[in-house]
Amino acid sequence: MYFDIAMPLTLFATTLASVLLSEKLEDKLKVVFEERQFTSKDATLLVILMSVVITLVATSSRYGFINPLMMLFLFSCSALLFTFAYLLLDKRWYLAMLPPAFFIVLYALLRDSLIWSLYLMNLYAVIFAILATLYLGSIFTWKATWVFAILITIIDVILVFVTKSMIEAAKAGLELKLPIFVIIPTFPVVGKIGLGLGDFFLAGLLSVQLLKKYGKKYATLSVVTISAAFFIFELYSFNYQPQWFPATLIVISGWLPIALWRSSMKSKGC
Repeated sequence: MYFDIAMPLTLFATTLASVLLSEKLEDKLKVVFEERQFTSKDATLLVILMSVVITLVATSSRYGFINPLMMLFLFSCSALLFTFAYLLLDKRWYLAMLPPAFFIVLYALLRDSLIWSLYLMNLYAVIFAILATLYLGSIFTWKATWVFAILITIIDVILVFVTKSMIEAAKAGLELKLPIFVIIPTFPVVGKIGLGLGDFFLAGLLSVQLLKKYGKKYATLSVVTISAAFFIFELYSFNYQPQWFPATLIVISGWLPIALWRSSMKSKGC
C-alpha cells in the first residue's frame, strides 16, 4: 500500500498560514480595500473569467502561442506582490517595488536552473497562493463563497474531464516554468506530485471564510479535513488509478462537512 504525507502536510501548512495571516492582517486589509464586498454576481463573473482565460491559454498553447500566458501571470503576480509589500511597508511605494522586481529578475535569470525548478518555483507558488487568499478572502462574502466554490468545482470538472483545457493550460505553464504548481518529492513512497496554485488558493479561501464566519476553531478544523481528504485521494490514486483529477473536488469534499455541520448547528441555535 503506497501513501504520501509530503503534499498533505504542505497543503496543511500553506492553508493554515493563510488562516493565521488573515486573522492577523484582517484590520489592515479592511482599511486598504475600504471594506469592499465580493458579491455572488462578482464570484460568478470571476469563475467565468477564469474559465475563459484557461481555455484561451489551452488553445494558444495548442498552436504554439504561449507567451501571453507568461506575460499575464508575471504581471498579475507582480501586482499582488506590490500590493502586499505596499501594505506591510507602511505604503512606501519605492520599497514595495522591490519584491516584484526581485521576482521578475529571478524568473528571467534562473528559470532554466535547478534552483528555480526545485525550490524557488515552489516557494513563489506558495507565496502567491497565500497572497491571493488574503486578498480575495478579505472581500468575499459568505454567500459569494458558496457560489464561487460550487461554480469553480463544476467548471474544473468540465475543463479536466470534458474539454481537457485545464490539463493543456497546466502543461503550458509548466513548460514556461511558471510557479503555478507546487511540485515536491513524495514521502515515504519515491516519486513526485504536483498540486496547482488554484487548489491551494481555494483551500485557503474556504478556510478563511470559516474563520470570518464561525471563528478560528472551525477554520483550523477545515484545514485538517481538507488535508485529510487530499491524503485519502492520494492513497487511492497511488494504488489504483493515477490520473489528472480536478483537485477542487477534493478541497470541497474536505471543507463541506465542516461548513454544513457548523451551519446546521447555527440553525439549531447552537
